Amino acid sequence: MLIEPVRKSSLAFWGFALFTCVQAVFLPAYAQDASQPSAIAPNYSDPRERIAALDVSGFPRIRFLTTVDFPPFSFLDQTGRLSGFHVDLARAICTELDRLDACQIQALPFSELRSALEGDLGEAAIAGIAATAQSRQVFRFSRPYLELPARFIVRRDRRFSEPAGQALAGRQIGVLAGSAHEAMLRTVFPDLRPVTFSRAEWLFAALTKGSLDGIFADGVQLSFWLSSPAADGCCSFLDGPFLSIDFLGEGLAIAVAPEDQILVDAFDHAISRLNRNGRFAELYLRWFPNGLY
Repeated sequence: MLIEPVRKSSLAFWGFALFTCVQAVFLPAYAQDASQPSAIAPNYSDPRERIAALDVSGFPRIRFLTTVDFPPFSFLDQTGRLSGFHVDLARAICTELDRLDACQIQALPFSELRSALEGDLGEAAIAGIAATAQSRQVFRFSRPYLELPARFIVRRDRRFSEPAGQALAGRQIGVLAGSAHEAMLRTVFPDLRPVTFSRAEWLFAALTKGSLDGIFADGVQLSFWLSSPAADGCCSFLDGPFLSIDFLGEGLAIAVAPEDQILVDAFDHAISRLNRNGRFAELYLRWFPNGLY
């Protein structure tokens, strides 16, 4: 597989905070050994379903487009190499399709992914593009391969029990202002007292100082923060995971041009096989050793 030269893009809103956590957990070791997992990998494929293999030899190249500002899915490691779960997943998909020699990965700014697909500069985007009614007018999507749950983390010294909705009633729970998680927290857990923050680092600082009883946020971000030196073992997950199509979307999927249904079917076949043969679980546990669920 050829990995194309990377063009840097700006960091996402919480990307810098999470990237710091990724560095602390993975670098320079790069990734933890998945032979002793501390989490159970999700499986979104029906083991009874068999999706027919498709011939994708009509595609001289299968160019996956991604970004460098979505750790641990895709980012630049200490050597400047494009790394992450999405990079490894794209490689595994191409291996299942027996087209590894034809696969390429190129990183672009997120804002350029749509024009790149429309301009025939790539065949697929594996970069966290949300599958919504609006985006489905522009792209065709594979089945979701990973859902990103919301989670609570709480201070260990306050010994809360499950369910979180009851245990945290009346408690101050930090959340990023204007986020989907704030909307979800206010709707699903009306008895909690949301405290909003405009920056992730302020949110985490308030928890470590004891100003908050807990945080409600993206499970990926929280998983890596819990393992970082900044957390210093102060906190742990409570209850969950919490999934909601209305607030958090359908999950991560691969986007292609509307006319490329054959690629969607081929990707679905490959991802189904990766789930059945255990390779998807290996990748998940490598990049999410503490789990999201």
